[in-house]
Amino acid sequence: MDTRLGALGLSTPVALAPMAGITDLPTRALVQGFGVGLVVSEMVASREMVEAKPSVRDRAELGARVEGTSVQIAGRDGYWMGEAARVLTDQGARMIDINMGCPAKKVTGGYSGSALLRDHDRALRLIEAVVAATDLPVTLKTRLGWDDDSRDTAALARRAEDAGVRMLTIHGRTRCQFYKGAADWAAIRPIVEAVGIPVLANGDIVDTVTARAALAASGAAGVMVGRGFQGRPWVPAEIAHGLGYGPAVEVPTAEGLVELALRHHAAIVDFYGPALGGRVARKHLGWYMDDLGVAPGLRRAVLTADVADVPRLLRATQDARAEVA
Repeated sequence: MDTRLGALGLSTPVALAPMAGITDLPTRALVQGFGVGLVVSEMVASREMVEAKPSVRDRAELGARVEGTSVQIAGRDGYWMGEAARVLTDQGARMIDINMGCPAKKVTGGYSGSALLRDHDRALRLIEAVVAATDLPVTLKTRLGWDDDSRDTAALARRAEDAGVRMLTIHGRTRCQFYKGAADWAAIRPIVEAVGIPVLANGDIVDTVTARAALAASGAAGVMVGRGFQGRPWVPAEIAHGLGYGPAVEVPTAEGLVELALRHHAAIVDFYGPALGGRVARKHLGWYMDDLGVAPGLRRAVLTADVADVPRLLRATQDARAEVA
């Protein structure tokens, strides 16, 4: 493995991407249980975190002290970004990631996330504020550019490295692409070649085959897995093993996948409480049932059931499959 990743504490060159409303603490813990080099918390707005608004604290419970975890912050003001870094440092965080890649309009409209790709000077001021506020490793996640006419992230990457950023993650799309089309891994290579710090390639990496292709095209030191893990929390570890790192992963059979889904559901419900937890868990149950091929009627029953009824109904999906077989 690239020694630069090892110096940052990564055990494998595979990371789990931060995904709002998805990669919460119970989900990250599940993925870490299979084995992954790094997990990144859901993006947290810097000012709201510093002001300790309960919605942010409750959503993230950032897992700042958890080994192999980076906390991702976003913002538009250097003061609040620096204060957030100080708070996280005091909380025992291991690493801080700066979000300059989120394409959501509610984020870019506030001149955060990938909107900062349109103003490198402003982006650099935020980076400098975070680096100055902490002695923790600071990393940056961003995209190829704002649109196809401004794929100039290599210039920002060089300035970020000079400011003290220790690692980059590049999603192989522009902001204006959102998640449409295919990730352009080859377009990450000029960024890799522009800096001396490690770069992770992100976008459309769903298995070992795509991970190898992304590494070959980009020249990156590692990969970050996003949507490819949904309903398949073992995938980052499976990719790591396929790349030559970590033990082989036992992929759950259908029955094992049901039990895994129920364990995940229980962890989310325990974390958030029955009402909110039941709602948060639905998306994960839906992804698991996609893999299980659950019939539409039974799927609806599981997703609309009271929390206490979910185990019985989800196990019934196995009975239904057995009858078909």
